[in-house]
Amino acid sequence: MPDFTTFSVLFFTRKLNRNKKELSIYARITVNGKCSEMSLKRKTLVNEWDSSKGRLKGTSPRIKILNSYLDQVYSKLLDTQKKILDKDSLVTAEKVKSSYLGLDEEHKTLLEIIDYHNSTMQDVLKRGTLKNYNTTAKYLDEFLKKKKKTRDVYLKQIDYQFITEFEMFLRNYRAKKARKTCGTNGTMKHLERFKKMINLAIKLEWLDKNPFQNYKMKFEKNERQFLSERELKMVEETYFKNGSLERVKDMFLFSCYTGLTYGELKVLTKDHIVKGMDGKNWISTKREKTNEPVKAPLLHKADIILKKYQDKRIDLVSEYLFPVRSNQKMNEYVKKVMKASKVRKHITFHSARHTFATTVTLSNGVPIETVSKLLGHSKLSTTQIYARVMEHKVSNDITALEKRMAKKDRKNAEVLKVGNNQP
Repeated sequence: MPDFTTFSVLFFTRKLNRNKKELSIYARITVNGKCSEMSLKRKTLVNEWDSSKGRLKGTSPRIKILNSYLDQVYSKLLDTQKKILDKDSLVTAEKVKSSYLGLDEEHKTLLEIIDYHNSTMQDVLKRGTLKNYNTTAKYLDEFLKKKKKTRDVYLKQIDYQFITEFEMFLRNYRAKKARKTCGTNGTMKHLERFKKMINLAIKLEWLDKNPFQNYKMKFEKNERQFLSERELKMVEETYFKNGSLERVKDMFLFSCYTGLTYGELKVLTKDHIVKGMDGKNWISTKREKTNEPVKAPLLHKADIILKKYQDKRIDLVSEYLFPVRSNQKMNEYVKKVMKASKVRKHITFHSARHTFATTVTLSNGVPIETVSKLLGHSKLSTTQIYARVMEHKVSNDITALEKRMAKKDRKNAEVLKVGNNQP
């Protein structure tokens, strides 16, 4: 470390070209005779500035606030110089300025945490989930370019205002290609992923303060669509001459009777079908989202569909049991299947899983704990989202309750009658 380092800070002004009555305030940092200057983005009138003191003259509230700000800048620059001295033998005016402005190499940027997150999570997150993070990153990139007029920002610059502005950008974003804007839940999902990346930055000690601390996520509760027992039967009884539609109908029904998601059905092989202790076919797999193991007997209707496609696979090379198309194409065909079956609901392929949870299991008296296990949920509270017990089930349960209560009343009345007849 050098034996002696000279350090000084001087505040001075420069005239503004457009206004001769106003001055722009600057700070000059000098270390060992070499200086670096920076604008403080503050202005004052010509007759208010005292060049000998490097402060404003007067006692008005505005002047007091500005002089107080200059004192704070001076103190922060001294602290910055001391921190550099404590860990580095070399102190320069440019290094003090850069560190003060947050431009030094120790301050990480938003793009750096995005790149770090997506690269380290490549083998941890599912392909679809990682794709969603990349989409969020693209939105952040567009936001920086269009609203912030920059390509990157330092993490320390991200605050509550940055988050709320990004939220409004997502809600109002219009892409070049015709597509829907983000709804409330879509917007919240992007912010949720953004928050997780910020939390990672905090764990890595790249960021001290959490800008999401006072920000509240506001998701809208959506009714999860599913088929009723009558609608499920309508789909089953509809036959399609079009082979593609008939296959999609079968795969949709198979998911209705197993609870498998699109991703799980797509990778289903003969190795996932095992013989259970009852001699029947069972599915032994892991849920795509939670990686929870699931082993459950196939319902008869699901088994019929499985055998139908096993017979068709005799000359096929593919190891997969079903000829699953892309998710987009499957949803497109499901829409046509519902229309032909006279089902007037917005049904997607994922609705089959909700149908399994509600119409097939819960409404038929299967305990929610069992349904949770079949769905591969790690928490019972997650299953409760699917727990849509139809009105007829509620009606049947209340009717059964009334019958039990009436029977108990009759029994009590008979006991009381016998007691009254005794001498």
